[in-house]
Amino acid sequence: MLAYTIRRIILTLPVLLGVSVVCFALVHISPGDPLISILPADASVALQERLMVLYGFDRSYVEQFLLWLGRAVQGDLGTSIATGRPVTTEVMRAVGNTLMLASVATVIGFLLGSLFGFVAGYFANSPLDKAASAAAVFGVSVPHYWLGMVLVIVFSAQLGWLPAAGAGPGGSGQWRLDLEHLSYMILPAITMSVIPMGIIARTVRALVSEILAQEFVIGLRARGLSEWGVFRHVVKNAAPTALAVMGVQLGYLLGGSILIETVFSWPGTGMLLNSAIFQRDLPLLQGTILVLAMFFVILNLIVDVMQSALDPRIKR
Repeated sequence: MLAYTIRRIILTLPVLLGVSVVCFALVHISPGDPLISILPADASVALQERLMVLYGFDRSYVEQFLLWLGRAVQGDLGTSIATGRPVTTEVMRAVGNTLMLASVATVIGFLLGSLFGFVAGYFANSPLDKAASAAAVFGVSVPHYWLGMVLVIVFSAQLGWLPAAGAGPGGSGQWRLDLEHLSYMILPAITMSVIPMGIIARTVRALVSEILAQEFVIGLRARGLSEWGVFRHVVKNAAPTALAVMGVQLGYLLGGSILIETVFSWPGTGMLLNSAIFQRDLPLLQGTILVLAMFFVILNLIVDVMQSALDPRIKR
């Protein structure tokens, strides 16, 4: 198992290098002047040239990439053009907020998805199966930003039960684990959990239906094993794949939360990317994308190793 893990870590290194190349290239080939957010309208040519030299934009793309990659390996992602603050500090604060929200949403999606999937798989072609499958299709199909706006209108604007936006009364810097601050997380977490709930429900339903049709389940029932005992065997066989899907969905939520965080004004990577795009803040934009991509690659590595450890059918 140790050799397998080391081999997977070694194979991850070129992937991380490729991610950094794609991240840098996509940000720099986009049109627009990166200094437009800080330069006044009547800025002189000398001032523009001085800032170009300061931020390294006067160098070739290869030189810029190598310098940026060398600093990134040391944990320095540069300085934000718009705010003048270190990109690493900005990104890490936002990643913490997004990771907290995405983890809660993933747990909600996994629990509901597993419930719907097991019900649909055990009672295949029944009204319960059709209802659970309809809920899963709804979760996969509904635009989550639209669902977020609907939840805000119903539960915040009309009923006044939950706050509509933000991370708490004092912002994300003063966030605490109490009911008042948790109430700010309910609507965005529910909105974010809908898509993974649908994907996990459909995956678990297919797994349970397949496992129940296998010969060893028929043999267990023929030996007189109770339905609870059969259920435990089904869970053991379905768990590795379901956990792998959950891990991948967590990675998707970390990088794909920009619309939900914008709707709910949640101070995470989505809001940070949104502001970086509109302000044309290249260091902040490529630093955020790089950190999110690295999180996704590392998370996939962890999921791969865990699945191989839990599933004896996988050859290590």
